[in-house]
Amino acid sequence: MTSELSSNPAEAIADRLAHPDTVPGHVKWRPWWRQSLAHGAPGIALLHIERAAAGLGSWQRAHDWLAYATRAPLTTGTDSHLYYGAPAIAHALNCAAEQRPGSYRGALDRLDEVIGADARARVDAAHARIDAGRLPALAEFDVIRGLTGIGSHLLRRDPGGKPLRAILEYLVRLTEPITVNAETLPGWWTDTGPDGRRKARFSDGHANSGLAHGIGGPLALLALAAQRGATVDGQQDAMGRICVWLDRWRVTTPTGPAWPYWVNRPQLRAGHRVVSGSQRPGWCYGTAGLARAQQLAALATGDDDRRTMAEQALLHALTNATHPEHGDPSLCHGHAGLAHIAARVAADASPDSLRRLRGRLPDLLRSTCAALISSEVAELDPALLEGAAGIALVLSNPATIPRTTWDACLLVA
Repeated sequence: MTSELSSNPAEAIADRLAHPDTVPGHVKWRPWWRQSLAHGAPGIALLHIERAAAGLGSWQRAHDWLAYATRAPLTTGTDSHLYYGAPAIAHALNCAAEQRPGSYRGALDRLDEVIGADARARVDAAHARIDAGRLPALAEFDVIRGLTGIGSHLLRRDPGGKPLRAILEYLVRLTEPITVNAETLPGWWTDTGPDGRRKARFSDGHANSGLAHGIGGPLALLALAAQRGATVDGQQDAMGRICVWLDRWRVTTPTGPAWPYWVNRPQLRAGHRVVSGSQRPGWCYGTAGLARAQQLAALATGDDDRRTMAEQALLHALTNATHPEHGDPSLCHGHAGLAHIAARVAADASPDSLRRLRGRLPDLLRSTCAALISSEVAELDPALLEGAAGIALVLSNPATIPRTTWDACLLVA
């Protein structure tokens, strides 16, 4: 396998994951695996859909994985989200259907109805929570489990529909300040730690900055929706409030601008800006994801200064990103994610940033391959976010710009 990875790592991974039967039973025995975009079958389906669309693999492989993922009833309701259940399967099916018009139409129409109804119910519950003066959970609004992730799917399936409009209106309201015990907090302040549990360090909650789990996701969705003509009252102001918050907590480091993963109550009260020295510039948290979210916001609002700042922040973050100590090849918080975001940012960048970002791509791709080869690929989980499928998706196209819309689930496009 090591020699195959050295010559064509994406093809070697795709062959290893050619069919559900080729995946070891101990990997897929968990009952949730079939419906998990982050860890299971839908994410592997995305790899084969992308490779088939690029002429690098067969559509049969993609269909086999989609058939496996849909062979039993799907989870809907409050237990489902973009990365699990009906929305996760719908995302993969839609990526295939966009390339093969007419395919999976019946299944997608049925899923649209269910997902739209679930979205409206979740929005209603979120408004009731705000009306009651309570703080949100991350799972109410984030990309992975919340309404932002659902909104990303709806933006592609029904950009003019009522469910997406309801989500955008909710996100506008989420950005408005909330007063709790006579203290004014950002509307996305949660009363737990980043893992959803109460801990001493986060006894008074926190404001999460990340693209995957925090306010970076809503910023990206509001911006992408605005670029595509899906707008609601207050959308521009909402993006502005998020950007003002990010400006407030931006820190200048030896490797350029950075943002804390989160802000807790003591830091908020003291106005003390801290960025950990061990912070990684990944997609889920850190500079890379937030740089893309802010570039998207700048493009949506015509803010040239923010666009320049975001592009420069990413360029600075990439300076040390290929250092050997950063040996994670993954999409979520490793080299593959950095390469993919760099390519997406470059595609929308000013001429100078475009040239410099494209100049960084070969090193990023080489470091991804090197980290992959040294990570004992035989033991690497066949997952989208932290495993082989996500890495192979990025490496399947040398320019790292996909043929399909698989990366809509990352809120980077």
